[in-house]
Amino acid sequence: MAERAFTVACVQLRCGREVGPNIETARRLIREAADAGADLIITPEQTGLMEQDRASLFAKLADETGDETLAALGEVAREVGRHLVIGSLAIRLDGERAVNRSFVVGPTGAILARYDKIHMFDVDLQGGESYRESRSYRPGGEAVLVDLPWGRCGLTICYDLRFAALYRALAHGGADFLTVPSAFTRVTGQAHWHVLLRARAIETGCFVFAAAQGGRHENGRATYGHSLIVSPWGEIIAEAGTEPGIITARVDPAEVAEARGRIPALGHDRPFSVAAPPGAPAGRRRAAS
Repeated sequence: MAERAFTVACVQLRCGREVGPNIETARRLIREAADAGADLIITPEQTGLMEQDRASLFAKLADETGDETLAALGEVAREVGRHLVIGSLAIRLDGERAVNRSFVVGPTGAILARYDKIHMFDVDLQGGESYRESRSYRPGGEAVLVDLPWGRCGLTICYDLRFAALYRALAHGGADFLTVPSAFTRVTGQAHWHVLLRARAIETGCFVFAAAQGGRHENGRATYGHSLIVSPWGEIIAEAGTEPGIITARVDPAEVAEARGRIPALGHDRPFSVAAPPGAPAGRRRAAS
């Protein structure tokens, strides 16, 4: 693969409960990103719709072959001739479960890669916010890498961001870039969004592209926004606010090797064991590598 410089765009959305208007907004902003010179365009988690009510969600879901958003945005990718990462869509498996799936679409409209979110957002936040993603979604079980014209990309989604081992595994698999399409809550975003994204970039020596949902949604949920593009040295090189729109940055893949050369931590992993406190049962000891 030729490691040449390219322009990346993150599309920030504020999706509602109906698919049609969300598609139209995403289409418009993808075209805007292409007009701005973006070679790679990324949309957020749940680009198709933001729906928390389980019955309403499943009433609107389709399988991959019938998903309206996937078809429409695949056509936009073909129209503008760009690589597109559809951050995630809710894809029906059956009447009980769906997957939260990211798609990489090529400039011909063909699907190049799929990734199902591994880590489910099952949390209770202060202020009464509660989420049980595992009630509706089946977690994925495989980390996914895809080769793009500019380097290798590792795919993740939102809550995955808190699990550093996934990102290190992707980096060891050759990732130069990491996508983190998200719908972070306002509360957790204010506390952790910037520091986690910068940490994942620093730990791996990868560029991080994080397209986000932002603002107060039709379903009442508030997401943090602040889509980010982060360099392999952990520097924020582009950031959005909370409104829908795009951010772009020029990316030079040579910076990946440069950052890893300065701090070659990826080559310094060593196996180790965790010593239990004196008197603890031996069965509680765990090995790590």
